[in-house]
Amino acid sequence: MTNPPLHRWLLISLVAIAAMLVGRDISRAQTSESSDLSIELVDPKVLRVCADPRNLPFSNAKGDGFENKLAELFAEKLQKKLDYMYFPQATGFVRMTLGAHRCDVIMGFPQGDDLVQGTNPYYRTAYALIARQGSGLEQVATLQDERLKGKHIGIVAGTPPATNMAANGLMMNAKPYPLMIDTRFDSSAEAMVNDLMSGEIDAGILWGPMAGFYAKRASPPLQVTPLVKETTGPQLVYRIGMGVRPADQNWKRSLNRLIQQNQPAINKILLDFGVPLLDENDQPIGAETTTKSP
Repeated sequence: MTNPPLHRWLLISLVAIAAMLVGRDISRAQTSESSDLSIELVDPKVLRVCADPRNLPFSNAKGDGFENKLAELFAEKLQKKLDYMYFPQATGFVRMTLGAHRCDVIMGFPQGDDLVQGTNPYYRTAYALIARQGSGLEQVATLQDERLKGKHIGIVAGTPPATNMAANGLMMNAKPYPLMIDTRFDSSAEAMVNDLMSGEIDAGILWGPMAGFYAKRASPPLQVTPLVKETTGPQLVYRIGMGVRPADQNWKRSLNRLIQQNQPAINKILLDFGVPLLDENDQPIGAETTTKSP
């Protein structure tokens, strides 16, 4: 026979637990719909950035890269302290940084990559051909150009333009550089530019931000031509945004607002580093058109 006082106590306890759970769910829902970022960020008072300690022009431990400068801009706008979780940007980067809740944003990530949730893009650029002034290749704008036949061209193995080079018969004399490297000890982009300056290769193909950065630092400066006229093969033009965790919806919205409100300042930082910026019509964005969005 059931004990009435005990039965009544169990019923009251179950009702209380149910009420607590409902209350907690309502509280979570209200929090997630507000601008409170405390449940999404490692530390709401700190902009914690996932970055590579040696990967110019993007970032380094000294804060010299353009992603460092963008992080400084955003930290100032958010009125937060800036801190970094540094890890070499190779296999496991996302898992060991953003995925492990050791930081809250990757400052540069290609749109459409499902490893992270992307913000709105803040720049658009392309793989580019770099060549020495006076080489006869300065005006080459497509890998189909006959002037490239028989030339020694540097290419990072496994990148999209390698497919286009193969389709145009340019791989026989190509010099490959490794894609997966430990950036603490090596730089394929820097090695390629050094080979170009010494004459070991006639031209090189690099991701736009790297091409622009190293070409600008070379003496004399190198010619950079974004490869926007390719008609076959994989796409060579990409939009770049920031990466956050899939669940961090409020944080994503905050970053989207910052991007929209600060596009001219963002463009200026990128242009100062030589990034070849493109608008939606593949036309270059220069200093006179810094208000343009990707």
